[in-house]
Order: sequence, then C-alpha cells, then structure tokens
Amino acid sequence: MLTRGLLVLTVALPMWAQAPIRGFNEASQAIEQKREQAAKSLPSPHLLKLYMERMARTPHVAGSPGSKQVADYAAQQFREWGLTTRIETFEALLPYPTTRLLEIPGFKASLTEPVVTEDADTADHGQIPTYNAYAASGDVTAPLVYVNYGTPEDYAFLESQGVSVRGKIVIARYGRAWRGLKPKLAQDRGALGCLIYSDPRDDGFFVDNPYPDGPMRPAQGAQRGSVMDMALYTGDPLTPGWASEPGAKRLDRSEAATILKIPVLPISWTDAEPLLEKLQGPLAPEPWRGALPITYHLGPSAVSAHLSVDFDWTNKPLYNVIATIPGSSKDEGSVIYGNHHDAWVNGASDPVSGSAVVMETARVLSLLVKDGWQPKRTIELALWDGEEFGLLGSTEWVEKHADELRKGNAVYLNTDSNGSGMMSAGGSSSLDRFLDEVFRDTEDPHTGTSILQTISGGVRPGQQVPELPLGALGSGSDYVGFLHHLGIASLNLGFGALPGQYHSNYDTIRFFDLYSDTDRKYAVALTQVMTLAILRLANADALPFDYQSLAQTVSRQVEEVRSQVPAGSNIDFRELMLQAGRLNVAGREFEVAYAMAVKRGAVTTRANQVIQAVEQAFVLNDGLPGREWYRNQLYAPGMLTGYTAKTLPGVREALEGQRWAEANEQAQRLAGTLKAATAQIEAATQLLLETR
Repeated sequence: MLTRGLLVLTVALPMWAQAPIRGFNEASQAIEQKREQAAKSLPSPHLLKLYMERMARTPHVAGSPGSKQVADYAAQQFREWGLTTRIETFEALLPYPTTRLLEIPGFKASLTEPVVTEDADTADHGQIPTYNAYAASGDVTAPLVYVNYGTPEDYAFLESQGVSVRGKIVIARYGRAWRGLKPKLAQDRGALGCLIYSDPRDDGFFVDNPYPDGPMRPAQGAQRGSVMDMALYTGDPLTPGWASEPGAKRLDRSEAATILKIPVLPISWTDAEPLLEKLQGPLAPEPWRGALPITYHLGPSAVSAHLSVDFDWTNKPLYNVIATIPGSSKDEGSVIYGNHHDAWVNGASDPVSGSAVVMETARVLSLLVKDGWQPKRTIELALWDGEEFGLLGSTEWVEKHADELRKGNAVYLNTDSNGSGMMSAGGSSSLDRFLDEVFRDTEDPHTGTSILQTISGGVRPGQQVPELPLGALGSGSDYVGFLHHLGIASLNLGFGALPGQYHSNYDTIRFFDLYSDTDRKYAVALTQVMTLAILRLANADALPFDYQSLAQTVSRQVEEVRSQVPAGSNIDFRELMLQAGRLNVAGREFEVAYAMAVKRGAVTTRANQVIQAVEQAFVLNDGLPGREWYRNQLYAPGMLTGYTAKTLPGVREALEGQRWAEANEQAQRLAGTLKAATAQIEAATQLLLETR
C-alpha cells in the first residue's frame, strides 16, 4: 500500500522537497511533497514496454479496425485500474489512397517500402501505402522543377534565377518547414503537382547508417503525412467550428479550404534520384544540394513526369478514449492530459511512446486514488484519434465540449512522441514558473541531475529556478484546439525522438528498442514529469499561473513588433504600448497578492475561477484575419511557417506582409485583449486581497 511509503517519507525527504511549490501553503505543501515522492517511485519500465508492445503490435491508422482495437485496449486498461472511462466517437473525412502513380519515360517509381527481414513488423498486414492525406485527386503530366525545401525563401531564389514553377510539378525535400507548406506554396505559384522526397543528407545515410543497420531512413523509406492547410483550421475539413458527429452538417468537399487543389505524393530518395537526374537549367547552389551522387540542377526537366493520385474520400470513425478521476470540488475546473493513439503504420515512436506514458500516468494516479487520495480538481486522461490527419479527434472533441471547457478547464497538458534526447517544452507563458519547478523536482535520466539543470545549464546564485521561457506553441499536436481556439493554457512536453523512421513502415518496436529509449528510462522520467504536473495542478490551493511572467513576455513581444514598424508609417502603437504597460503593473500586483493569499491558506474557489479565466481574455470570437477559427491573439501557427508559432500573430503577420492598415487595426484589437486581460488579473488580485 502507498500509505506505507508515505509513512517512510515522513522520516527523510529529498533536498528538492524543501523548495517551495507554487500555489501551495506550508501545510498543504508538506502533504503534496510526500504524495509526489510516493508517486515518483511507481512508474514501471516493464509496464511501459508492455503497453508499447500491445499498441504498436499492428498498424492502426485512424479510421481502421486497428485504431478501434487500440482504443478498446486502452479503455479496458483504464477500467481495470478503476477509472471511469468512455469512448467518444466522431465521424470525419479520412481519405485513403486508391491510386498512386509516378513515372517518367523509362522509369516507374515503386512507391513501396520493402520488408526488412530482421523486423517482422515491417511485413504486417494492414499497412497504409505511402501518401499525403488531403492532397487533391488529380492526374497531371508536366516537367519537373527542384525547389529545395520549398520554403518562401526557396521560391524567392528560384524567381531570382528566372525559374518558374507555373505549369510544372515541383520536387521538394522534406525538412526545414512543415510538409503541408511545400505544396501549398507550390499551388499558390501555379504548380500542377508536388513531390516530397527524403534526401539522405537530412535523415538518411549521410547522417548515420540506415535501418536495419542503424537508425536512419533506408533508401526506399518515405514519410507519410497530412498536407492539410492547418494554418486555417484543424479537424475534419468538412466541419470547421462544429463537431463532426454522425448526422452533422457538412461542407461540400469543394468548399473545404484546408484540402489542397493539387496532387501531392511522398517518395523515397530511390524514387527521387532518377527524376532529379533529368533536371536541367541552372546548377543548384551548394546549400540546396543533398547527398545523392548526382549534380543537382534547378530545372525544368527535359522530360515530363506523369503523376496520378486518387482517394476514396469517405467518412470514417474516430475513437477518443477519456478516463476521469473526479475532483472533490465541482467548481474548481479540470486538468486534461492527452496524447494521440493513431499512427500511420505501427507507430512505436509516433505516437505509442507517448501513449504509453499516458497509460502509466493513469495507472500511477489510480494507485493514489486507491490509497484514499482524491484531487481537488477533476483530472481527465485522453487518448485522441485522428491526430496524424490534422488533429481530428482532439479538435472535434474540443468543438463539441467548447462551452463546458471554457467554463471549467484550467490547463491542457500534451505529449506526443517520446525518445531519449533532451527534454523539449513549449506552452503558455503563464506556466513558465510552474514548469520550471516541475523540472527542478524531476531527474534527467542521462545526466542524473534535474531536468531543469540539464536544459538550462544550472541555477544562478540567488535563484530558486532559472529563467527558462517556454517556447510558443504553433501547430503540430493536440494542444491546438485547446490553446488556439478556446484560449486554454497549454503545455507540450517530451524527450527528443530520432527522426529517421518518422511516419514510415520502419517505426516499429524493434527500431525503438534498438535506437531510442531502449530501457524505457525516459518513459519513466516523462511519466514522473506528467504525474507531478497533474498532481500540482489538481491539488494546488491556488492555480499556479504566473501573470507577471506572462506580462513580461507579452511586453517583449510588443516591443519586437513595434521595432518592425517602418519609419514614417502611420501605424499607431500608443494604445498597445499603454496596455502592455498596464498588464505589467497588474502582473506585479497579482504576484504580491497571490503570494500573501497562498501563505495565509485563504484562496477561494471564486479566486481560482477568475485566475484560470485570464487566458481566455486574449481570445476574440471573430479570430485572426482570414482564419477566424484561430481566436487566440497571443499565439498561432504562422500562415507560412506551419508547425512554428507566430506570437502576436495578427499584428506581426500584417507587418511582415506590409499590410499597414491591417497592422494598425490588429494593434488596436490586440490592445483591447490586453486591456481585458488586465481587468481580469485585477479582479483576481482583488479577490486574493479580500481573503485577508
């Protein structure tokens, strides 16, 4: 029983337990530290390996029977641990490929990933072929042009060299930018089709030995993936803004803005090399050259390529698994932790390495519950479906439950793939200090020191925790609906994973056991991180948001965009600067009142409700220009950066596009959200002071 462990811990707690925990008074902190120390001893590398082996045993792409089997397995485990569990089903457009053809005179691409005899899973039944979801159906024949990574800068260089992609099929290499941006930019410039290949310089033999002799992508490996235009909205392309349940209203496919207009196909470097050899025209500059034994030219090619792609374009089911630990207070909101369970093929690394951590975190929390613990706030543990297609399962769930989430979801925590590299963290600025403390109190498996020390280089004299600002979140995983659509503070965490077999047939248990988190030490560490984070968020006397840090971050970002304003322009930033200053004052005053109220143990439910609602003040219902689904005015995925975030996106992207009138309008709108957030923080401060 855990009680025995807790009694032992009353004798000697580790040094980290002497450090303060944000949001807890002295008495509640002592109880929390004992509980955390017990919880940190519970994750099992053996069980983490078992979950992975079960979930990555067979292919389980979203919409397939394999995906349903994984969902059923997870739900069964949650229920066996005593957790109230449900599977919420949605129905979304999930196109599977029916036609894939690529050829030039004298050569036809194989478009297959061969079986590796040493790895039986590479021969599993039910593998979906290599393809790009939400590309257009099409049959085109045209010369080829090489566009390097297919970024805006690459297209600008081609134009400077007099090379046009209009009426051509572009061939881009994976890397540097999200895959969906490459065909989107090509489409906007008049290209007829797009091929995306994996050059061995980026993730193949140039980096290390290819699989099965090493961790990198083999000659015929290709990267599947969605090319949905996620900068406009995520989720089912046919139900933007509402849940894709059976019988729901749906757009006609021709109306879906996130589906591309040209055919796209991912290919291996073995299939790409004969195409690249046919390119003529100017030599590619040295940074554009990959590792193939050819001379890289920009094109166009002397011969035309024939590209034909088609899909079944049918709706298929999604299965979200949700386990709940009820809180003692119905009015204190909830904490949600999620990871997706669907994979392009077996998906040992992406996503099962992270799904297993959700499972083990649920088991650890269930043991605490059996030992008599009940959280103050409700905890929900989610395994989402359809993430690989464009965050479908989580987005549809958020859209269905939007009203209740706005009222009562304090924080959303997310993981995805987990490996054996450095800890990576992104999220809302108001959670900077909170996460620093979680990292301070958990150990990095490689260094044996705290995760915080490992990633920050140590603590400076006089500091309890170093300044380690969280990176802003763009798109790329299931936090998007929570943070960008609803304005719910979010975190995305995980230890770095190898890129070599990403979205391929070779992302198997054998690969993971040989080249990633072999003994599951990093899975244990991530389970400890997520368990501590959930315990603190669920148990804290006062929700551990830090609006002083948020205000300082916003002020830096406002100064960044102000510095981009050209001399002599009529853009008026006075109100924005004024409101940023007021937000800073409110943040400082909040911090003083917060510390006093926590110390007294006098934080009311109403105060916590107002504290958690601050983030939503940055949300405007009509959203960002040209993409109203994205409502958060502090962060969004960039229109031309894909996964990468743009901070203060309405103002920043208008300035970058030299749309001065729009920039002026967006500055005033942003100022209005800062004013609203300041008022919310001031209200929270007053409630904290009133408890004296």
